[in-house]
Amino acid sequence: MVHEGTIPVRVLDDLYDGVYFLDPRRRITYWNSAAEKLTGYRAGEVLGRSCADNILVHVNDLGDNLCESGCPVALTLADGQAREAEVFLHHKDGHRLPVLVRVSPLYDGQGNLAGALEVFADNSTRLEANQRLKELEQLAMLDPLTKLPNRRYLERQVEARLAELTRQGWPFGVIFMDLDHFKAINDRHGHEAGDQVLVMVSRALELSSRPFDLVGRWGGEEFLAVIPTVDQKALGTVAQRYRMLAANCALYRDHEPLRATISLGATLAQPGDTLDSLLARADQFMYQSKKNGRDQVTLG
Repeated sequence: MVHEGTIPVRVLDDLYDGVYFLDPRRRITYWNSAAEKLTGYRAGEVLGRSCADNILVHVNDLGDNLCESGCPVALTLADGQAREAEVFLHHKDGHRLPVLVRVSPLYDGQGNLAGALEVFADNSTRLEANQRLKELEQLAMLDPLTKLPNRRYLERQVEARLAELTRQGWPFGVIFMDLDHFKAINDRHGHEAGDQVLVMVSRALELSSRPFDLVGRWGGEEFLAVIPTVDQKALGTVAQRYRMLAANCALYRDHEPLRATISLGATLAQPGDTLDSLLARADQFMYQSKKNGRDQVTLG
């Protein structure tokens, strides 16, 4: 069987991409340093376990659990074909991270399929986001808990997009988001756990956004996204992606998952809108999502 002894471990550990090997039963036999950095899981926590065992638990952009159906590794182990896919892995901190995975079959000395190798790379806009964070820190426009843009900065950005809409006709939309049953999370698990949930969801929203989209913390358990150059259908697609990723986040406390969903209201800016009228409309649609059962998008 091909294993980590075939390639010097120091070479694999020098890679920026995550690398891990799996045996035919999909148990992890090697986990490099980049995999530790990208996922938050140390090698000692995952070796000998399946990636479906509350570790990576990949989902696609529809929220389908690929460990149950459509797992790239399982497909490669079944047919011996290399493949790649864009998926969202579960980070140890609870949020979902978009990654590009490439899976290759591994063969033993007799030519028998003996496992698989997966290489995965951060598929988010982290470099752009980090630059934005540095700029916002200098301007005191960063929320101290989530490290997202704060309300003051969001208001300025919405005002700027409204001015562009008036002058050039450039379309944009906003998405107002509120965590569901957040008070119950604080009451049952404590405010520290509540803060961890806020950070978890904020990371999922930030990392799944396009470089030119802006997601920030409006206040409390509320978030606001400003989405430029979209029509109503595209705005709804972005909102549904946010909803799906939040629902697929999980923090594990005493081996029990702590989850949260969000209710969303999304709307396009209209000529004549003000900051107050636009956000009031998005807020109204968000409360419609709450009334209709939560964990859903209302688009208008």
